[in-house]
Amino acid sequence: MNKITIILILISLAINAQTNNTSNLIDNIEPKVIEWRRDFHQNPELSNREFETSKKIAAHLKSLGMEVQTGIAHTGVVGILKGSKPGPIVALRADIDGLPVTERVALPFASKVKSTYNGIETGVMHACGHDTHTAMLMGTAQVLSKLQKDLKGTVKFIFQPAEEGAPQGEEGGAELMVKEGVLKDPDVDVIFGLHISSQTDIGKITYKPGGTMAAAQRFVIKVHGKQAHGSRPWSGVDPIVVSAQIINGLQTIISRDTELTKEAAVITVGLIRGGVRSNIIPEEVEMIGTIRTLDYKMQEKLNKMMEFRVKSIAESYGATAEIIIESGLPITYNDINLTTKMLPSLLRSAGKENVILVNAITGAEDFSFYQKEVPGLYFFLGGKPLNITKENASSHHTPDFYIDESGLKLGVTAMVNLTLDYMNAYAE
Repeated sequence: MNKITIILILISLAINAQTNNTSNLIDNIEPKVIEWRRDFHQNPELSNREFETSKKIAAHLKSLGMEVQTGIAHTGVVGILKGSKPGPIVALRADIDGLPVTERVALPFASKVKSTYNGIETGVMHACGHDTHTAMLMGTAQVLSKLQKDLKGTVKFIFQPAEEGAPQGEEGGAELMVKEGVLKDPDVDVIFGLHISSQTDIGKITYKPGGTMAAAQRFVIKVHGKQAHGSRPWSGVDPIVVSAQIINGLQTIISRDTELTKEAAVITVGLIRGGVRSNIIPEEVEMIGTIRTLDYKMQEKLNKMMEFRVKSIAESYGATAEIIIESGLPITYNDINLTTKMLPSLLRSAGKENVILVNAITGAEDFSFYQKEVPGLYFFLGGKPLNITKENASSHHTPDFYIDESGLKLGVTAMVNLTLDYMNAYAE
């Protein structure tokens, strides 16, 4: 046996030993991940109000010997784990906030928390799985801390508040985290994130290179007419009728003026209000809605067409209208080169048959703010029990949202493998 062969055998043995050690660490941490998840699920907190959640996260990271930063973007927590060898700075992100939803799932750890959201009394629930994200990243932090002597670089664990949006009049979420320097000192080279899915089988990972989730913009339209008695509409200008025509006009932008074979796009009016009683034609109607796009040129075109059509339709009926379109969330864009290079890590984590290329979705994620600054990869983790069909699985943001906890181990495995594989490939 020659010298080169011996060296290759030794390297192979070392890799197998490290892999087995990592696998054992993940197996050992799984019960704790589930315990953390149940605690967070039973004690959810709304966006920018994640005070106790943040304390628990910070205490855990400190117990692992990390440098811990708190109070970022109000309640955000960052842990910094420095490996014993030089290499890249890898960021891993989890969102930590709950939603103003009253839980209806019969779990022993179901949320009974009540709060006030925008002045309305409501229950609070982790109805989007952020409790699982937080627990999985805490588990990932513990596994990687045990491998610190082998780490070729530094890991930044980003626990982010207010992914669901800051309360009215406040800043928050990933945008504020970036503004306050979460990707700096040390400067992040790459960022990974995941989202659990209640309608994807446990054991599965889905992904898409490029635009994977849509940009989301909020718009407000105000239509100004002329008030009149409901029995004499010809003596006024009815902004309700005008608004109906505007809504139809907005939908034809999508159905007739948008190249939907290129990328999906959506315009939705989610709120319309005007008037006080049945026999009074009001002076003004307000409409609020959302725009979802997966291509910035399409977004620019839609924005211009909306402004033109809203004003033109109103004018054609003798009314006036104004529209404000907010910048909103960017496209969640998976760096194509990074996705290609890290795909083997996902395949190794879940098995080739369980990693599925999917189409983009018109939901939105503020993980996109990190991806505007550094290359990022965002993927989806199955959380649906195998004995429930997709059609019968409750969707996110609903009182019946449910996750099978046996799927969490794969989330930890994927995040650990992505970190180690990236470091090994790009270490100095």
